[in-house]
Amino acid sequence: MKKLISGCAILLTLTACVGAYDAGPVRPIPGSITYGGHQPRTKLTKAPIGSTFTNQIIDEYGMMAIETYRIEPDRSLTLIRRDRKWDFFDFD
Repeated sequence: MKKLISGCAILLTLTACVGAYDAGPVRPIPGSITYGGHQPRTKLTKAPIGSTFTNQIIDEYGMMAIETYRIEPDRSLTLIRRDRKWDFFDFD
């Protein structure tokens, strides 16, 4: 019974820690389109406002990173997500 209570206490503690974690906004890294606060020189004039697109880069750890950008009303780009591919043989 003590093991069950201890296990539940540890599980609740870990759940609380994970639930409280907030990474905040995604920061550009070297290789990102918006790295260094720069925006592309050419504006995406034909893409609808609010649409998204992806960009693949190699991140600072040498892993494949897929970044998702959103086109803002002023035609600037906002980096909204970065996913890392941990499997070198996963080409999807």
